[in-house]
Amino acid sequence: MSIINKETETFLFEYLNNSSPTGFEVEGQKLWLDYVRPFVDEWGSDEYGTVYGVINPAKDYKVVIEAHADEISWFVHYITDDGFIYVARNGGSDHQIAPSKRVHIHTAKGVVKGVFGWPAIHTRRSDSKLTPTLDNIFIDVGAKDREEVLSMGIHVGCVITFEDELVKLNGRFYTGRALDNRMGGFCIAQVARLIREQSIELPYSLYIVNSVQEEVGLRGAGMIAHTIQPNVALVTDVTHDTTTPLVDKKKHGEIACGKGPTITYAPAVHNKLLQLIVEAAAAADIPLQREVASRSTGTDTDAFAYSGGGVPSALISLPLRYMHTTVEMAHKDDIEHVVLLLLETLKRIEYGQSFHYL
Repeated sequence: MSIINKETETFLFEYLNNSSPTGFEVEGQKLWLDYVRPFVDEWGSDEYGTVYGVINPAKDYKVVIEAHADEISWFVHYITDDGFIYVARNGGSDHQIAPSKRVHIHTAKGVVKGVFGWPAIHTRRSDSKLTPTLDNIFIDVGAKDREEVLSMGIHVGCVITFEDELVKLNGRFYTGRALDNRMGGFCIAQVARLIREQSIELPYSLYIVNSVQEEVGLRGAGMIAHTIQPNVALVTDVTHDTTTPLVDKKKHGEIACGKGPTITYAPAVHNKLLQLIVEAAAAADIPLQREVASRSTGTDTDAFAYSGGGVPSALISLPLRYMHTTVEMAHKDDIEHVVLLLLETLKRIEYGQSFHYL
C-alpha cells in the first residue's frame, strides 16, 4: 500500500513548509483542506479556524480522527530605539535554540526577514556564563532605528516563525520545523485518501479534524469537540524519541524512531478503545511501542476525552527527535504505520459501539 509516494510527498513538503503559527493557522488550513476536499463528502470549520472533513455524513454515531495544525512561534514584544526586536513566546518556543536562527516576521505587507542575533564568541570570553534567555534574545532586521522597523510594517503583536524548511536525511528521515504536529495532519489526510481510494464503507460518520491552538492549551480541540459531540476520538500527535544523547530513559521511557507508533496508557485514554487499537495493530502486523502519561497526556486527547459527558478517546503518537526545534526528525516507516494503524482501527469500530466499562 503506497502512502508516501511522489504525489503525497509533494503535499507533505508544501504543507510542512508553510507557516501556521498558533492563532494564525489559516494559510496552512487552506492547504490542508484543498488536499482533503476530494476525499470527503462535506467539510466545515469553526470561528477560530479548526477545519474538518466528513465521510459518510448524517449518521448519528460519529468518530473523530484528529491532529493539530499549529506550530510554536514568537510575537514581536518590544522594539528598541536602535531597531532591535525583543520577543514573547507563542506556545512552547525554546529560547535556547534561537540565537543565529533566521526568521520570518509576518506583517500586513508580507514577510520581513530577520535573524536572532547573538554576540560573537570573541566578545563573550569575559562572560563565559552568558546563555540565551527569554530576556536577552533579540531579532535584527537590519534597521537603523525603531522608525525604520515600524516602516517595514512590523509592530508589537506581529507573529514570527523560523525560516527552516523540510529536508530528507539518509532517505529515511524527514527533518525540519513544525513536524509537531503537521505531520499528524498529513497522516489523517492520508487516511481520508485511502478510505476513498479503497472504497471503504464505514457504518458511521467519520470526522477528519485538523485543530488549531493545541500549543497553548488544547484550545481548538476543546471547541470542536463541543461542536461535533463525537462518540469516539482517535487523536494523533508526536512523542519523544528518547534514544538520542542527553535524554533520560528512566524518566521519559524508551521510545525510538523507526520502531513504530506509540500508544499511551493514561487516565484520559479509554482502555477498551486502546485494546481495539492493540488488536488492530496485531492483525495488520503493525509495530507498536508503549508509553505512559501519569496525569494528562498533554495532547488533544485530553480535550476530547473530557468534553461533554466524556468521549472514549485514545492517543496514537509518532516518535520524534528534537521536539520544538527546527530539526525535528521523524522516520518514514513510522509515519506510514501511523496512517495504517488509524485506518485499521477505524475498520474495527462498529456503528453504535459502546465502550462502557460496566
